Amino acid sequence: MELSLKDKVVLITGGSLGIGYYTALQFAGEGAKVAICARNETRLQEAVQNIQHETGQEVLGMTADVSKRDECFRIVNQTAGHFGRLNILINNAGTSAANPFESVTDDLWRYDFDLKLFAALHCSKASIPHMRKEGGGSIVNVTAVIGKAPPSSSLPTSVSRAAGLALTKAMSRDLARYQIRVNTVCIGLIRSNQIEQRWKREAGDLSWEQYSKDKRHNIPLGRIGEPQEAANVVTFLASDAASYVTGTSVNIDGGKSVVL
Repeated sequence: MELSLKDKVVLITGGSLGIGYYTALQFAGEGAKVAICARNETRLQEAVQNIQHETGQEVLGMTADVSKRDECFRIVNQTAGHFGRLNILINNAGTSAANPFESVTDDLWRYDFDLKLFAALHCSKASIPHMRKEGGGSIVNVTAVIGKAPPSSSLPTSVSRAAGLALTKAMSRDLARYQIRVNTVCIGLIRSNQIEQRWKREAGDLSWEQYSKDKRHNIPLGRIGEPQEAANVVTFLASDAASYVTGTSVNIDGGKSVVL
């Protein structure tokens, strides 16, 4: 399958770890020009060096806090200025925040929406003029399956992710006239620092493979997913191979979710 990503310019928020990192690695491996941002300068530079070493492609690393509007516009314009254009945006920045409703403070509500919803909104808004100049583009919002079917004690993440799903559909309808596609991937249990911390806390006597395949997770495919598997789907949706796909969501959860 031809992804046609060579020399395309992609910006990935939250690109120093996990799904963001592996997505950046995947794009660079396909010959794309990659920009990533993260808050932690040390991890950011490690990611940049590792991706460049693995792929031989130039990677632009930018320290940024995308919960702030001005930072979103800065990294988009910096990417387009450095590479001369912007074709693809991956809104990946975020963290897990799962609490009972009554324990969520106003400050946590605001921060979660700033980081997960408004960051995607602001980065997308800043990217649209650059994509229109190129005759089109692609935006992929990384959300979560709990946005479709929130379990108990899943706040505020489940609500901000649900808003991200609505944002994806609304944007896809408005931006199709410019040949800008907008899709979302809904993440389930994927290996990450947070999942590994849970593993060590809950079952440190088990190996990762044993913990991943433990029946307590209730995953039909029988294991926790790897970040590379999520990156594969993100890359496909952003590529020309998915040129007739917009306004849709794809669950990456091993079949665990009860919703489509």
